[in-house]
Parts: sequence; structure tokens; C-alpha cells
Amino acid sequence: MNAKRGTVPEDERFFSPAAIETMKTASRHIVYLLNEGYDLGSASAFVGNHFVLSERQRLAIVRSVATDEQLRIREAKEKISLEGAEVWIDGFNTVITLEVMFSDSLLYECMDGTIRDLAALRGTYRIIPETEKAVRALLDVLKEQKIRAAHILLDAPVSNSGRLKTLIAGSGEEYPFELDIQVLKAVDSVLWEKDNVITADSIILDHCIGWFDLVKICVEKHGAKTLCVWEKK
Repeated sequence: MNAKRGTVPEDERFFSPAAIETMKTASRHIVYLLNEGYDLGSASAFVGNHFVLSERQRLAIVRSVATDEQLRIREAKEKISLEGAEVWIDGFNTVITLEVMFSDSLLYECMDGTIRDLAALRGTYRIIPETEKAVRALLDVLKEQKIRAAHILLDAPVSNSGRLKTLIAGSGEEYPFELDIQVLKAVDSVLWEKDNVITADSIILDHCIGWFDLVKICVEKHGAKTLCVWEKK
């Protein structure tokens, strides 16, 4: 397994300047189809085949685009401050993206303003040298936001969720807010019903009461670079 979270050897070719220009054109076609009511999977397959995109390129586009309605809903629910709040954190989603950031791997600026990655772990996860940095970066922003309490939810089916819980608990002892770390079977369904959610998972963003973009703050603080594979208006 590649120790550099979120990277494969072909990424330099898949995301070269020329390749990104092709992806931007493909993204425009996919967004048009989405706004016309087409399914994301069908639209990305049709357009991806037409432009002969790799699976990695298609995944970057799929994670980056959204319909006009989705953008409207997500923007309306985004919070600009968490002072005094009780927050609910999609643990693996957030920590992994920050691990990717500290690994200097590819991050993507998405249409809804979030930052996403291509680290498709699919149930397998292991602690890497960047994990503690990622956890502390998360906790540092929560401290700066002056939150009241944080609930960090980890997916039980994912390997090493218990080890990550232990690492977070150890790092969190020095922070001035209540910290609750839970390993659950259905994290997404819990977050759907919560306010002040921290995640970049598009389905959760569409269902939750309100969300906060913590990862973007971390990316800006650490000067991490992002790619854009869609055309800005």
C-alpha cells in the first residue's frame, strides 16, 4: 500500500495541466446533464467514456460537481461560526482529508466550496505518520472556534477505528472543550439529523440541519494547494 495517503503513481499524468483542461470540459457536460435530471453515475459514465477519462479522473469530477439545487441548499445551511456550539464530526471523512493534506497529496476544490480528496479506503484504514498532525489540526480549529463540545463519530466497520479513537482521545486531553468520541455502525444516518456538522460528504451535507467547513480553514492555514477540475463562472 502506498504510504502517501490519497496518491497513486499515475496522478502526475492524470492531473497534468492538459488533463485538467479536458476534465473541466467534461465537468461542464456532466453538470448540464445533472441539472437536466440525469443520474450522476450515468452522466459521469457517458461523459467519461466520451472523453476517455480514467477512473481517478472521473472520481475527481464526481466528487467536485453538484447541481444548482444542491449548491443552493448547501450554501443556505453553511455556518460561518461555531462559537459556543455543540459540533458533530464525521471522523474518518475529516481526518483522512487532513492526512491527505499533510501527505502533500491531491486535494480538490469543489463546486460547493468544500475540499475533497481521492483516498478511497473502502473499509480499510491504518494510522500513518500524518494522522496525529491531522487530528491536532482538527482540534486546533475547534479550539479557535471556541466550541462548547465536540462529538467525533467513527465508522465501526472501518478497520482500526478503535486505534484512531484512542489517538484522538489522547490528543484531545489538553483542549478546553468536552470531547466525545463514538464508534458507530451508522455514522451517516446520525449526522443527517444534526446541526453544526463537520464533513464534506455530499449526502450528509444535503440532509443535515447545518454544517461548517473546517477542512477549508485547515487548508488555508497550512497553505496547501488544491486543484479545480470544473469551470468557474
